[in-house]
Amino acid sequence: MLKFLSTSRLALLGAALLGATGLSLASSHREAPFITTSPKVDGTDFYMFRSYEPNREGFVTLIANYLPLQDPYGGPNYFSLDPNALYEIHVDNNGDGREDLTFQFRFSTPLANAGAGQTLRIGGAGANGRTVSIPLRQIGGVDAQGGTLSYTEGYTMTLVRGDRRSGTRQAINGGSTFPKPVDYIGEKTLGNAEAYESYASSFIRSFTVPGCSASNASQAKVFVGQRKEAFSVNLGTIFDLINAPAAVITDEGNASALGKFGELDDKNVTSIAIEVPIACLTQGSEPVIGGWTTASLRQARLLNGRPASGLQASEKVGGAWVQVSRLGMPLVNEVVIGLPDKDKFNATKPIDDASRFADYVTNPTLPALIEALFGAPAPTNFPRTDLVTAFLTGLPGINRPNNSATTRPLTEMLRLNTSTAVTPVASQSPLGVLAGDTAGFPNGRRLGDDVVDASLRVAMGVLCVATGSTDALGVGCQPSDAPAGNVPFVDAVRASAADFKSAFPYLNTPLPGALSPAVIAAPTAARAR
Repeated sequence: MLKFLSTSRLALLGAALLGATGLSLASSHREAPFITTSPKVDGTDFYMFRSYEPNREGFVTLIANYLPLQDPYGGPNYFSLDPNALYEIHVDNNGDGREDLTFQFRFSTPLANAGAGQTLRIGGAGANGRTVSIPLRQIGGVDAQGGTLSYTEGYTMTLVRGDRRSGTRQAINGGSTFPKPVDYIGEKTLGNAEAYESYASSFIRSFTVPGCSASNASQAKVFVGQRKEAFSVNLGTIFDLINAPAAVITDEGNASALGKFGELDDKNVTSIAIEVPIACLTQGSEPVIGGWTTASLRQARLLNGRPASGLQASEKVGGAWVQVSRLGMPLVNEVVIGLPDKDKFNATKPIDDASRFADYVTNPTLPALIEALFGAPAPTNFPRTDLVTAFLTGLPGINRPNNSATTRPLTEMLRLNTSTAVTPVASQSPLGVLAGDTAGFPNGRRLGDDVVDASLRVAMGVLCVATGSTDALGVGCQPSDAPAGNVPFVDAVRASAADFKSAFPYLNTPLPGALSPAVIAAPTAARAR
């Protein structure tokens, strides 16, 4: 157990901890040049928190979202994950910056009817008739057994202990295939939102964590499927040089002036969610775990100009796995890492961060951009040791591993102290530790945590203000180094825990690709959603 600090000192640390996002401003959508060409392996967000569903407090929920900016009506193929990719969730449980546990996911998309999908007999039963494959995912209504789908999706899970490639591999549930629900094509195919949620919930499955002797090791859960985008941010506004009046973005009273989810409110995403007993994730007496997600593709790909019939038949892949996406803290790569190094960051492990990317933290560009745009003076302490402490090591007494007290590797990942008590939904604060909610960001990350507003403030030096003139937090700066450190920057979009489900997998029902015919036929006002 970590030794927690006094309430007053914890309040100071709270402000610092909110900066541990690496100054991110948005979830990780299209953040690097290469990944824009491969959206199926583009990680958008990573969440990790102690489960707050009643009677599940002894578990940790880890959610890796992929395939960004899904328009619900994106047919006829919708948003399957890549069967030629390897999706992974990594856990470091001894503070050395390297993965100790890796949950691997491989997907398959078998066509029905011996590879033909759903078919129709066209031209009658005679000699002129032909059985022809339809161009759609479905030929009628869909149920939990697949119904009329042309193809279904499934996945297998593997737990690797030690190095993700050379460690000990153990198939989860004997290597059996878990089913994945089809995306929310629309209400005619899958019913209204309540019906779809009932359908999707039937795909939540239990599994046993291999090699874990805890009494609840067989009560882990997994769900993979489409969900409504959970991140609150105004992407367009931010990337248009923060196109908002200074008076709006510097007033806490405007925290939710533009709603709860901003410009992502009409998008879906694909979620890989697991809920694992704490005892199966931690090691010895160390309660802090670090987590991140990656996706990898095969090193070689050959394209066939005359592909055979089938799904994704135009490519032949082979060779070693090559990591192409990485995400721990929200959007480090998007607004912290410089443009020439974005693809490099996506290909690296946390243990390489100090040698390759430290300058982006010690000498961040975002504060200088904000100063140029709005005249708010950027912090003057260089190197930014305050950000190094919060961002690359975790904070002592909050989410810094005990086992890294001497080596303390500088590694970017989401850190969670599993010994911190769960905060019930009604008491959760979107500002997490800053507001006294010690179970919130950056002690892990929950769906309702407002990491955007927190990151803006830390970029401008709130940690230097919090530490005081005596540097009570030992972060190497003081209030005079951050003239704008007290400014309550906001992006005017904020959700809270109450805006999400209160049970695994916590994310909301995705938006349908089409409403029911009855709603479509109704007046516009009646079909507003």
